Amino acid sequence: MTVSPVIQVNDLWFRYGPDQWILSDLNLTIAPGEFVALIGQNGAGKTTLVKHFNGILHPTRGSVLVNGRDTREILFGEAAYSVGYVYQNPDHQIFNLTVREELEFGPRNLGLDPEEIERRTRQVLETVGLVGLEDEYPFALSRGQRQKLAVGAILTMNPPVIIIDEPTTGMDWQGSVDMLDLIQDLHKQGRTIVMITHDMRIVATYARRVTVMAQGQILADGTPADVFSRPDILEASFLQPPQITRIAQGLAAWGMRSDILSVEEAVEHFKKLLVWAGSRGTPV
Repeated sequence: MTVSPVIQVNDLWFRYGPDQWILSDLNLTIAPGEFVALIGQNGAGKTTLVKHFNGILHPTRGSVLVNGRDTREILFGEAAYSVGYVYQNPDHQIFNLTVREELEFGPRNLGLDPEEIERRTRQVLETVGLVGLEDEYPFALSRGQRQKLAVGAILTMNPPVIIIDEPTTGMDWQGSVDMLDLIQDLHKQGRTIVMITHDMRIVATYARRVTVMAQGQILADGTPADVFSRPDILEASFLQPPQITRIAQGLAAWGMRSDILSVEEAVEHFKKLLVWAGSRGTPV
């Protein structure tokens, strides 16, 4: 049975005015439940592209469909309930006086009854790890907590698709781990995740699909292993694969796979090489 895409981009061209095109001739299909990482240098067009997914921007040419509906025919507020967008800087998204009010704002505007709003708020507080901070002033929270609050404010509207722009920017190591674990849990629950990031380690660890952009165009689209094995594409987009992948590629002449994404994977493969060499009597 064919699964209908949640997002379908058809021959998309976009520019802000009469100047040069920001996006040109883009085609992209995202299926329900995917975890897609959008990568590319600053100015590649990543954020401009995802802002088409929930109607913040509309195509100059072509079309973007969300659940089969053209975004130009959907009211902005309505589109936001299907595709939630978490800004790179949570301070650009948060505006209420308490954590609770921030979480309640979306479902209240959906017209939900007070009991359902309270249920969703309690559930999201637990999901994002902010229980006990309901009455706190959001800007008194840490950067990591504000980022979780920004995600939570989207979750209370229960969108099936969540776009997260640079989720670990400005966070310490523990804050980054907590945020990425939260995103991974949301994906495991069945949500479609579209994540913009410059961190190739995050891409290798969490994403199941990678879309590479440069100069407003899509250069490659595939699994992390496939994409990181394309030095021509990475060079054209001014990107490098994770360090462990570069090491493995440097050892390809000695039998290491060039598509290794993690240290654990490299160790396991190296053990297999040692066993193979031993079976052939090859000195190691």
